[in-house]
Amino acid sequence: MRPYAWMPRPLRWFARVLTVLLALALVVAGVLVYTVRKSFPQVDGSLRLPGLSQDVEIYRDKWGIPHIYADSGADLFMAQGFVHAQDRFYEMDFRRHMTAGRLSELFGKATLGTDKALRTMGWRRVAERELPELADQTRAYLDAYAKGVNAWLSANPNASDRSLEYSILKLQNGDYKPEPWTAVDSLAWLKAMAWDLRSNMEDEIDRALIAAKLPRERVEQLYPGYPYDRHSPIVTEGTINEDRFDQRAEPRLRAGVGALTQAAKTLDAVPSTMGTEDREGVGSNSWVISGEHTVSGKPLLANDPHLSPQMPSVWYQAGLHCRTVSEECPYDVTGFTFSGVPGVIIGHTDKIAWGFTNLGPDVADLFLEKVDGDTYLYKGAQVKLETRQEQIKVAGASPVTITVKSTVHGPLINEVIGDAKPTGEANAVALQWTALTPGRSADAIFALNKAADWQEFKAAAALFEVPAQNLVYADTTGKIGYQAPGRIPVRLQGDGTWPVPGWTGEYDWRPAPIPYDQLPSVEDPADGFIVTANNAVIDPRRYRPLLTEDWAYGYRSERIRDLVKDAIEKGKVDAAAMSRIQQDTRNGFAETLVPALMEVDLAGPSVQARELLKSWDGTQTADSAPAAFFNAVWRQLLVLTFNDELPEGARPAGGDRWYEVIRRLLELPDDPFWDDVTTKNRTETRDDILRQAMASAYHELSERLGEDTGAWRWGDLHQLDLVNGSLGTSGIAPIERLFNRGPLAVAGSKDALNATGWNVQRDYTVTAVPSMRMIVDLSDVDASQWINLTGASGHAFHDNYFDQAEVWSRGGLLPMHSKPESVKKAAVHTLRLTR
Repeated sequence: MRPYAWMPRPLRWFARVLTVLLALALVVAGVLVYTVRKSFPQVDGSLRLPGLSQDVEIYRDKWGIPHIYADSGADLFMAQGFVHAQDRFYEMDFRRHMTAGRLSELFGKATLGTDKALRTMGWRRVAERELPELADQTRAYLDAYAKGVNAWLSANPNASDRSLEYSILKLQNGDYKPEPWTAVDSLAWLKAMAWDLRSNMEDEIDRALIAAKLPRERVEQLYPGYPYDRHSPIVTEGTINEDRFDQRAEPRLRAGVGALTQAAKTLDAVPSTMGTEDREGVGSNSWVISGEHTVSGKPLLANDPHLSPQMPSVWYQAGLHCRTVSEECPYDVTGFTFSGVPGVIIGHTDKIAWGFTNLGPDVADLFLEKVDGDTYLYKGAQVKLETRQEQIKVAGASPVTITVKSTVHGPLINEVIGDAKPTGEANAVALQWTALTPGRSADAIFALNKAADWQEFKAAAALFEVPAQNLVYADTTGKIGYQAPGRIPVRLQGDGTWPVPGWTGEYDWRPAPIPYDQLPSVEDPADGFIVTANNAVIDPRRYRPLLTEDWAYGYRSERIRDLVKDAIEKGKVDAAAMSRIQQDTRNGFAETLVPALMEVDLAGPSVQARELLKSWDGTQTADSAPAAFFNAVWRQLLVLTFNDELPEGARPAGGDRWYEVIRRLLELPDDPFWDDVTTKNRTETRDDILRQAMASAYHELSERLGEDTGAWRWGDLHQLDLVNGSLGTSGIAPIERLFNRGPLAVAGSKDALNATGWNVQRDYTVTAVPSMRMIVDLSDVDASQWINLTGASGHAFHDNYFDQAEVWSRGGLLPMHSKPESVKKAAVHTLRLTR
């Protein structure tokens, strides 16, 4: 009997078509599986790596985390380059095209605007100038790393050998072939991180945008100063004494400081920080506790940098171990690395541990310029602009050439950075930024990785110029410390909060930055712990140099301090207590806003929703109904209060600056900001807006989550999508599904310690996360713990592409093995690289 003969004719036709489609689907699936798996790295057996002086061993645990063992520094970093390329080469290649302003070579006209901006700033040009200024050993290690990357690249000449991304890219751009890796490619990535962690350039722009619509005094209402009376800075003792920061010295009152002393309770009127929508939530937590307060009697150190979520994560976990630590091979370090950069950025050695949070000093200024043809006005004279031509290659189109113009202050950016528009008499805007000057941050990485004590650590930190970070420290002898490093400019006048005239020269930077020896530093403080969370470093009443006027407002740092002190009072602190602090979800503004909401006359169904807040303790777990309602109210409150008057680019995204703004406005029920200027013949007050915010929040959540308020869940709103940075945003749904993962329901919010940021102007989708978490136990560094946001692998569908994400979302941690015996015991793969 013929197939399908028993079926009616229409069904026979359908069955044949279905069979053909299923066969084609199986063929396509088979090809896809073959293509995907073909690029997975070899992790067992042996491979030849030409250029090694001795064989290298690489052990990987079930999470794919590699530990590399070598007999020389050059071999160690060459192997690291090879391993990074095995797991993350596409990510590395994409990043170097981005930092060089060459994305259009890959993706065509769609990325031309980004390339123009990056060519104008010239990140790669700065990296090229930086390379010859680095230490000889640093350059040698960068070259060794590049050799390792290129050895992998030579062994994988075809697109399907490298990764699935290249196979897909080949469909659009069949001629593309990756170039060999260079030392400059690694250095340029450090410029990208400096840009992500820059300070207040957007704040300067936003202030100017708002000032075009509102009087200056109302603009300053939106930038309240740091609340020193309620939230402690990082450093609470010491000042500059005899041209050095002295932790034990007490400040002498100076001319002009008396006003600050008298106005201590009104310092929050000084203009201060916010981030733009895309940068909202970028920050970090770190703290270190002395052994006098721990179960083990040795310090504990915790760190979780907050960055935009990426797929794969920006971090790559690794151990770099010399089999015998010696002058020839001085490294035994485990921690978080950047693929594309040799060494460990955050982690521990066998003797010390360190963590980073963004210091956030004001290292970028916008100068308004008067340009006339090929000259600009500067100190009463017409000065010739510096110009250069940049040709941008564009896949599928002709090259595009742009002319980059610069003044003494820096490149003119107003044509390539959307909101940086000239105002008043000016017709151009120049960007002066410390990262556009060659520096030594690459030297700092290798120096940190081999530091053995506090003095060596401080010497290494002195080299870390951009991005400026808060460094916390602990070691196995029991010492804890804090150091503020970085190249921080000294201005002739002004505080960096507003764009300034460039033509007068009055606001220029002095030739030398703040000397490193004058930057705040603390060792073994009396209270036995140090907390940093992007809060103010030091009270300006005791410290003269200007770091910035724009800080995070201390809600996270103060919560950490409270929880640490509480843990100490209850007994000795252990790693589990440190982890609980990292996972804390309490909303620091709930105790201020909820009482105000409860006092408002309310009618209708939102009354039932408000009842959720009566006994709420402010925690924002994923299954919390009160957290869902509170955050919806917060969103509506900010939109209703400010969107009617603020320009689109300067509207609130959320976060602790707006906590401070609303806190003050709650005391001013008739302030003009409460009034909705779009309504005619009516003037709204505080209670009108609070009432409307609750009603609008109820309406929004009932539509999205149903009318049963008790069934609302914060995690049903607050979700994390992990999106591949290039093809994951292609706009082609089948391709995006190959590389993106999620959503994951997550706890926390922007300024909770579990800092999962979101943007009130959009929705509740997570826009910033603790990108990793680490807890180091200095009594036994092998007992330390860590977690990455996604996984070790950059290969979609690899077992280690997404495997840490579920653990991360639950607040879990993995063992941070570092001793040879535990590394080998945990290993499920062993690869030997031979000469």
